[in-house]
Amino acid sequence: MAGSGHRGSVEASGSTSSSLLQRLKAHDADAWNTLVQLYGPMVYRWCRDCGLQAEDVADVGQEVFGAVAASIEGFHRERPGGSFRGWLWTIARNKIRDHFRRLRGEAQARGGTDGQAWLAQLPADAPEPMAADARPAYHDSLENRAVEQVRAEVEERTWQAFWVAAVEGRPAAEVADQLGMSIQAVYDAKYRVRRKIRQQFGDLLG
Repeated sequence: MAGSGHRGSVEASGSTSSSLLQRLKAHDADAWNTLVQLYGPMVYRWCRDCGLQAEDVADVGQEVFGAVAASIEGFHRERPGGSFRGWLWTIARNKIRDHFRRLRGEAQARGGTDGQAWLAQLPADAPEPMAADARPAYHDSLENRAVEQVRAEVEERTWQAFWVAAVEGRPAAEVADQLGMSIQAVYDAKYRVRRKIRQQFGDLLG
């Protein structure tokens, strides 16, 4: 597979890139692209769940990530309740509320019965997100996107062993037999990939 030699050298050397959070605080452009790939779908779903029209989501999403860029240096995971997901939701909620305030302002500017009727249909506030235990699909898709981000940094067979054993949930012995590996090698593959995910995204996946 093209590029497998590079992946092997990265894995063999034990080198890892800095955590995504550190790179974001250093204003690394690639890190920002990664963040949007990880969390963009979640922000989109939040916006839609809060009642935004599809054509408005892109603008609000840009406002959300613009606010993240402006304040990322103030995010600290070690603070009580300091999950990145919760911090991001606070920003998204504020931007969604700003959106609805603008709509209410436009309705009031129109005036008259039609404008007031249109205004009455808008929610007073953006709804809170579903509880974490009520939205496992969001979390799973986020984790899967994080997994895909580290795929290029491990050997193909290591990746296959991790995916089949950890994601598909098949027994290590079955995976070892399928891929011509020892059972210990399968466990090692799972550990290495999970370690990379923790090293690069651990601060941002909670």
